[in-house]
Amino acid sequence: MYFFTLTLLLFCSNFHKIAGTELTFELPDNGKECFYEEIKANTSATLEFQVVTGGQYDVDVTLLDPRKNVIYQQIKMQFDSHTFTAASTGVYAACFSNEFSTFSHKLVYMDFQVGEEEPLPGIGEHVTALTQMETAAVDIHKYLNLIVDLQTHHRLREAQGQKRAEDLNETVLKWAIFESVCIILIGVSQTWMLRSFFSDKRPVTGH
Repeated sequence: MYFFTLTLLLFCSNFHKIAGTELTFELPDNGKECFYEEIKANTSATLEFQVVTGGQYDVDVTLLDPRKNVIYQQIKMQFDSHTFTAASTGVYAACFSNEFSTFSHKLVYMDFQVGEEEPLPGIGEHVTALTQMETAAVDIHKYLNLIVDLQTHHRLREAQGQKRAEDLNETVLKWAIFESVCIILIGVSQTWMLRSFFSDKRPVTGH
């Protein structure tokens, strides 16, 4: 349910991205997932990730160039962002590993942006100075993109907080059931012991 809802929210709120991949995915215990992007030389790219739910909210991350050289690596990280410039044209791989965990699967958010966003229609080919209205449109577009990014991170924190609250509620419920069972068992045992104290004992007769 978390995976479907969060993926739908991110998809609906990030349709403006020109190139790259943005999604949430489930990473099973002892599992590894890789995502690939074809990047041209001298193109800037940014890899951002965050563990939304699962275990200690950490994951191993490795970024590989087309020659399988490691250009970025983190061990048991909860979230991070890395920007780089492609040295050569080819397919770059972002791999997420949960192989160190034997029982907890993770829900991971990833945003792999490639290149710069294209300018507004009519702005990129502008040969003269921008008018006041055009400048205002560019500023509004920039701030709207910023708002979308902030909303995405707020949704991630909300989903993380909700999952933690539900885990805490489940733990409290289990302890409450355990304590209730203990109280019932103690009450039954004490009642049985008190009844044994006041029960009539048959006299012992000799032969």
